[in-house]
Amino acid sequence: MPQINCKVASITPLTDVVQKVELTLPEAVAFKAGQYAMVVMGEKDMRPFSIANPAYDNNRVELHIGAEPGNSYAGEVLARMQQDGEITLSLGHGDAFLQSNGLPMVLIAGGTGFSYTYSILKEHLQSGDKTPLTLYWGGKHANDLYLTDELSALADANDHFTFVPVVEFASDDWTGRTGWVHHAAMADHADFGEIQVYVAGRFEMAKVVRDDFTQRGLKVENLYGDAFAFI
Repeated sequence: MPQINCKVASITPLTDVVQKVELTLPEAVAFKAGQYAMVVMGEKDMRPFSIANPAYDNNRVELHIGAEPGNSYAGEVLARMQQDGEITLSLGHGDAFLQSNGLPMVLIAGGTGFSYTYSILKEHLQSGDKTPLTLYWGGKHANDLYLTDELSALADANDHFTFVPVVEFASDDWTGRTGWVHHAAMADHADFGEIQVYVAGRFEMAKVVRDDFTQRGLKVENLYGDAFAFI
């Protein structure tokens, strides 16, 4: 993939540890919703981050970078962007992009893995395809789900989209679903035989989703996630 030098338009906090990065491209670049960018930190140092914006909005790149204390992998990328005001990317990586086949879609996101599903969701809603799509987004705490209000509004405005926020460690005033995010999906679907699933999060989570959902009939050809190229 060609490398592209991008200007840093803004870096703004989404939570205490997640930053929204807006990058300006010199010209529109084609990619597919659900693909990721490689941030070029050195000749042999390329770091992947999901592209959060949909493919139709392709004159910019939006990244949601989680850099909690001790996470030098992401922290160094943010520091480079803040210091230099620009960064080099390689776009259009990954085969787990949106490829609707008419089956109802379930998107499973853990933490900032949400950015992968956000691109797919926005692309799907723009496309005019009325295939039902449900997004399950899990976080440790409610404030980790930083776009809950926007997603709830999108669900209200689109009958074929359902948003299910899931909190692992809920406070007393939380009225939504609790526990592990993929367990919420399993509570809603006894059989995944005729469902298409997209998943993003830690490798450990992706593996558990694959194991549990295939036991309930999910066909491997209907399971998408970048993690599955490595596990």
